[in-house]
Amino acid sequence: MSYLEATNDLYKEAALTPDVGLCCTTNPIWELPGLKIPRIMQEMNYGCGSTVHARDLTNNPKMLYVGVGGGMELLQFSYFNRQKGGVIGVDVVDEMLEASRKNFKVAEEQNDWFKSEFVELKKGDAMNLPVEDNSIDVAAQNCLFNIFKAEDLKKAIAEMYRVLKPHGRLVMSDPTCEQPMNEELRNDDRLRALCLSGSLPIAEYVKALTDAGFGTIEIRARKPYRILDPKHYNTDELIYIESIEVAAIKDPMPADGPCVFTGKAAIYFGDEDYIDDNAGHILLKNQPLAVCDKTAGALASLGRDDIFISESTYHYDGGGCC
Repeated sequence: MSYLEATNDLYKEAALTPDVGLCCTTNPIWELPGLKIPRIMQEMNYGCGSTVHARDLTNNPKMLYVGVGGGMELLQFSYFNRQKGGVIGVDVVDEMLEASRKNFKVAEEQNDWFKSEFVELKKGDAMNLPVEDNSIDVAAQNCLFNIFKAEDLKKAIAEMYRVLKPHGRLVMSDPTCEQPMNEELRNDDRLRALCLSGSLPIAEYVKALTDAGFGTIEIRARKPYRILDPKHYNTDELIYIESIEVAAIKDPMPADGPCVFTGKAAIYFGDEDYIDDNAGHILLKNQPLAVCDKTAGALASLGRDDIFISESTYHYDGGGCC
């Protein structure tokens, strides 16, 4: 049995018998006006963060969500696009698709604005999406891509890039791990399906996105997730796993490389009202400016003693420059 077959079997079971906390931490349950999340959707909430951000969802975007789970994030996305087929949900597991259909009927009863037709559910897998080129404004996946091995991950990211419109956004939440894992952990199909042993270091995760052509990367959150300990897993030391929330934007790739925002800021505190580095960056006195890692490096290279560059916080809220 391949690791993908093991994953499909696991989530078939989770569709037939909801398992709270099966593999992941729970997503935020957004308290939006008039939005009620059915309890069954919360029980089938198999994500490790959230991919629903209001700033991504203006002007009725066409949305794609891969790996539908119990339909909770599909419902949340529909809140921002109340049109027939405004949201596409793709999953390879028939039982999960059917569970979502049933859950949408419950959601209709609890939300007078929602109709099941707002979501178009399609059978398909992340490496061969049944979606047209350049047709999606916002694509998302939650705690899915970390399961894939290197070549499959490359294919899945390339598919997301293909279906997104220019400047479209791929919004993701996945576990990551900065510590090395032994091959037995890496090759344990069930641990990979449980969103544990496929976790990559953040730098490798980001590189997979930029290698696919995404010109802007935003790391929006970094949070504790899981521990693999010697008592319960085949490891000689504690392994600390985190989850991150990331947006990869289909911007043109800059000539000097991608703009990766990891939550750094620059603060000018000199004698003038502002400084201009003559490279497109103006720093107002005592006003923190969010900067991408590339710009942070360029400002640091000026060798000034009146510019402070913060360390990466791994929480980026937008704005700033690169």
